Amino acid sequence: MKEFFQRETGHCMGTDPRISVPADMLAITSLLSAPHVSRINAVIKKLEEKFGLDDVQATLDPHLTYQLAGVKKLSSLKTALAKVAAATAPFPAFTTGLGVFPGERPVIYIPVLRSDALNALHRRILAATAPLCLRTDKFSGPDCWLPHISLALHDTTADLLGPVLGYLNQETYNLKITIDNLAILRQEGNLFVQEDIFHMKEKVLG
Repeated sequence: MKEFFQRETGHCMGTDPRISVPADMLAITSLLSAPHVSRINAVIKKLEEKFGLDDVQATLDPHLTYQLAGVKKLSSLKTALAKVAAATAPFPAFTTGLGVFPGERPVIYIPVLRSDALNALHRRILAATAPLCLRTDKFSGPDCWLPHISLALHDTTADLLGPVLGYLNQETYNLKITIDNLAILRQEGNLFVQEDIFHMKEKVLG
């Protein structure tokens, strides 16, 4: 979640990507399935071994993020997301290429392509959480939202950017992932862990 707080709150607001956000902000996400978790974590581990980049590992579960939210009642948020998940059939989403959010500490990520199904889910999440939010980030809005899977952040530098991207460029990152859950992540000490997960309907569309 550190990447959410340092990257995602700053993009559309024009603020420093290292911005500090209250610890009670939660991340609404979808977690990746086991095969893709293994693939992403293997890439992240190689970046640690070759370049010493390991801050992204504070979030144990590779994921894409829909929204950051500070809510009035966590139980109400869970109820709202459970209803969205129960009314949504799993569907495929696709990744391709690499991306960089520039800055003093660049964020390196794999973009997730925005499809009609993914956009529709994002809109349903925003609508369901709107009455519950005390605050959220502008980057979660429909015009600014850029879903992605982070590979490196916070401990990156401009000098490392070229070598890291050169290394990552040896592979392709064209994945077909299944969006079949909604998960809440929260801070626990120096880690960011699952608060709860809500599974979608069983039948996969597409």
